[in-house]
Amino acid sequence: MKSLRIFSGLLRFGMVLLRYRLDELFDVVRPFRPLKLIRPLLPRPRSDLRSLSRGVRLRLAFAELGPIFVKAGQVLSTRRDLVPDDIANELALLQDQVPPFDGQLAQAQIESELKAPVSELFASFDLKPLASASIAQVHAVTLLDGEEAVVKVLRPGIEKQINRDLGLLHSLGEIAQRWLPNSDKIRPLEVVQEIEKMLENELDLQREAASASLLRRNFESGVDLYVPRIYWDLTGTRVMTQERVRGISSDDILAIDAAGVDRKQLAAKGVRVFYEQVFRDNFFHADAHPGNIWVDPTRIEEPRFIALDFGIMGSLPEKDQYWLAQNFIAMFERDYARIAHLHVASGWMPASIRLDELEAAVRTVCEPYFTRPLSQISIAELVVKMFQVARRFQLTLQPQLILLQKTLLNIEGVGRILDPEIDIWAVAHPVLKQILKDRYNPARTLKVVRRQLPEWLHTAPQMPALVREWLQQGVNGSAELAAAQLLVKQQQELARRQQRLLAGSLLGFCLLITAALLFIAGHTSDWPWAFGLAGLISFAWGWPRPRGPGQG
Repeated sequence: MKSLRIFSGLLRFGMVLLRYRLDELFDVVRPFRPLKLIRPLLPRPRSDLRSLSRGVRLRLAFAELGPIFVKAGQVLSTRRDLVPDDIANELALLQDQVPPFDGQLAQAQIESELKAPVSELFASFDLKPLASASIAQVHAVTLLDGEEAVVKVLRPGIEKQINRDLGLLHSLGEIAQRWLPNSDKIRPLEVVQEIEKMLENELDLQREAASASLLRRNFESGVDLYVPRIYWDLTGTRVMTQERVRGISSDDILAIDAAGVDRKQLAAKGVRVFYEQVFRDNFFHADAHPGNIWVDPTRIEEPRFIALDFGIMGSLPEKDQYWLAQNFIAMFERDYARIAHLHVASGWMPASIRLDELEAAVRTVCEPYFTRPLSQISIAELVVKMFQVARRFQLTLQPQLILLQKTLLNIEGVGRILDPEIDIWAVAHPVLKQILKDRYNPARTLKVVRRQLPEWLHTAPQMPALVREWLQQGVNGSAELAAAQLLVKQQQELARRQQRLLAGSLLGFCLLITAALLFIAGHTSDWPWAFGLAGLISFAWGWPRPRGPGQG
């Protein structure tokens, strides 16, 4: 049944791609190259598509394919080290633009989740939503004490739709893993897992509420960033109630100016808040586009932002956070030798890389930027260029950095909109240096040691026994057992690949025969091409990926 659903999804995926004439994008994937032979036989594209660029057509196709592909497109738009600029620019425009669902359904969902009638939970409930997206929608409410609030409600049946489409996305990820050049560095399946994790988080509104609560605590003063408070007694897994706030979208320059807010001061605060979230708190808003970042119109002398929508939050392993911070500092100080050293020391690149060659490549990318006025240097753009260079030196992409790169692009975009002349370099450098100074100093290190000391003292008496047990395992042949287990695992993987090859080949053969019969019968619709494309995808899904030396 699952295979049938995936096949149905692949068929729909193929039909949408054909409808938007996106077969040209398959040139980079070996199993799909035969499509070039049938392009002359495809029907002429619709007149409204002929003048559109490939990026626009891909954006329209992703929007039609639904919320999973909207999210995937949003993630891919940040991967400018992998995606051409024309496509990345269009995918960045993807928004969750879907019609609202019936307010009566939202009311029923609230009552089911909170175990009480709406009339007992709120003084008033507006059936007409304030906003609607692919995962949830928001309704205005008045609390029993008269306070204004909003309640966010998941779409009915959204979990089922997400799970269905995730199976399709995993199949496409497996195809990419087998056939994309340098897929071992791009790691498409890990990118898919990041998207899956992101969606799982968005489907749990209690988790979103907890994220909002933590971010509010991190910026408790509310001077630079205000986060609405959560009403926990009116919040559950599928429903979240929070304080209602009012503000101006951070890209509405006319409204901001009309309110008298100092945009230059506001732009500098935005950059500072980003670095504080990432390197001070290690907890950052990872969906910081203008629709989610408002400006408080009541704060004229001391402007501040208002944050909304906490479904996508990011954090980094402490090790990556440290190496990333050091890379930023080295980049700010134009220390190319240190950048090269840090990339190897962090494990992002193999130790066999020649540091002098990597240093020269980094210098080649960075130096042209430093000939410009500092106010014209984009840190986000420079990071993208660095990724592109690093790929030549066998960069192992860190999937956990995808959200950070996306946020950096968003924050710089907001800063440039508010103040086109902002010197992001000058704002970011001292903030990051101060954060690192506060974080990595002897007093803080001593505090960490003191906090961990009881745990060390607790485990110390066990250490001799643990060492003896480890040595005894070596004597008793545990190493041989581990090797045998590895061999069994490799044999199981080989069997799975053989089963997949058989299933993919049989399904692909049947689909191609069906396509040929439809074509011979004179069908002029998209169905023959869709069946043919699905057949090629089935072959690609089942066919074993060529394995390099040392891969088993």
